[in-house]
Amino acid sequence: MAKAKRWIVAASFALGAGMTVSARPARADLQICNRMSYVIETAIGLEEKGNAVTRGWFRIDPGQCRVALQGAVQADQLYVNARVRDVYGPSPLPQSGHADFCVAAADFVITGAKKCTRQGQNLARFTAVKPSEHAGGSRVYLAEDAEYTDEQARDAGIQRLLVIAGYDATPIDGIRGAKTDAALSQFLQDNKLANTAAGRSDFFDILLEAAQKPGIGFSWCNDTKYTVMAALGVEDKGNIVTRGWYRIEPGKCLRPEVRGHPLLLYSFAEAVDPEGRAIDKTLSWGGSQIMCTRHLKFELTEQTDCASKGLSSAGFASVDLAGHGGVTLRFK
Repeated sequence: MAKAKRWIVAASFALGAGMTVSARPARADLQICNRMSYVIETAIGLEEKGNAVTRGWFRIDPGQCRVALQGAVQADQLYVNARVRDVYGPSPLPQSGHADFCVAAADFVITGAKKCTRQGQNLARFTAVKPSEHAGGSRVYLAEDAEYTDEQARDAGIQRLLVIAGYDATPIDGIRGAKTDAALSQFLQDNKLANTAAGRSDFFDILLEAAQKPGIGFSWCNDTKYTVMAALGVEDKGNIVTRGWYRIEPGKCLRPEVRGHPLLLYSFAEAVDPEGRAIDKTLSWGGSQIMCTRHLKFELTEQTDCASKGLSSAGFASVDLAGHGGVTLRFK
């Protein structure tokens, strides 16, 4: 199972050799660049004289940069927050940072962002950043420990979504070897796409859609009218590792990333209200295998004495994968 990646915030200075400088001043826009193997959505926070404004979300594919603020940054401090799509499961981005500001689920601009005053707003942890100037303005890079280049980040992002979609493109390392090429070729063939489709600007949309369809491997599908939060248990070196929470919206499917070829998985899920509280015991799906969980995102390697460790517990259902090309659990 993939470990969470450390979120590295870095500023970069870059000027291409032989670049021609125009006599007309360039607009100094702020760009956020994604050198992670995840499609991310970012928000920025601007703080000046004790007041804070936040705005988001800006989607950025692996290996891409996007303008988040037009013109020079006019603030005492700049902050960045990032989140990943539900298809990736529990966020691989750490929740540590330097300040808590308000965000909303959809696109937003919030003034007075130190306090959440409207329904649908919640506090999120932002990290202080200091962008450096470059030829077209200023940039902030979001990166993983692997320190991918832009090209490697794109390749690693493709590998990660291929794996979630049920194709063996491991390891996720940003290196286009024969194994990745074979997985990509099979994906293109299965989806009736041209050999050049991986270079299309919307290719990550295609991969994200494919990763949310039931098919090869293990999937959850939510047939209820409620949001469902799910957790997964996978045996790893003799221990069962539980991981959650995976958010599955009504009418959607999600295929959690499962490394290797396990013959047995464990699943627990429950429907939740807009505040994240379990709705009813009749809207939970599990079994008799008691394992540890936590209210917030988690990855736990010990499944005994949950309460003494300050953890919750839930009954997981066993899911037999042996002899099956694909198994889908549907929540009804």
